[in-house]
Amino acid sequence: MSKVTEIVEELTKPIVTELDLELVEVEYVKEGKNWFLRVYIDKDTGVDIEECGLVSEKLSEKLDELDPIPHNYFLEVSSPGAERPLKKANDYEKAIGKQILVKTYEPIDGEKVFEGKLLTFDGATVSLEVKIKTRKKTVEIPYEKVASARLAISFS
Repeated sequence: MSKVTEIVEELTKPIVTELDLELVEVEYVKEGKNWFLRVYIDKDTGVDIEECGLVSEKLSEKLDELDPIPHNYFLEVSSPGAERPLKKANDYEKAIGKQILVKTYEPIDGEKVFEGKLLTFDGATVSLEVKIKTRKKTVEIPYEKVASARLAISFS
C-alpha cells in the first residue's frame, strides 16, 4: 500500500465512523496524465449521494490541512457498487449466502477463477458452491491463496 493511501485511510476512518459508515477501500491511481484519489464507502443499506458528498467535504478539509499529495489530483468518494470487493474477514462473513467471484494466486484443481455461492468462511478457508454444467460442487479455497474477491451479480 502506498504512503498516500495509508495517510488517507487514517484521515478517513474517523469521518466514516462518525457518520456510521464503513471505509471499504482507498485507491490512488494515475490514469492518463491525471491522478485520482478514490475513496469507497458503504453501509448495510447502501450509501447515497449526500453521504458521499459529506465524506468528500470533510475529507477535503483534512487533506487541505495536511497536504499529503504534492500535485493536483481528483478526489472521488463513492459506493463500491454491486460488485463490491471483499477485503476483510468481516466482508466475507457478510457475504455468506451471496454470489462471489474469487481469483487465486495459483491454480486450485487447475482453475484460478471461481464464481459461486459463498457457503462458509472460517478465517482460513473460503468454501464456495460452484455450478459445473448441471452439477453443483463445493470448492475449498485456502484464504491465503485468494488474490482478490468481490460480490458477483447473478442473473440466474
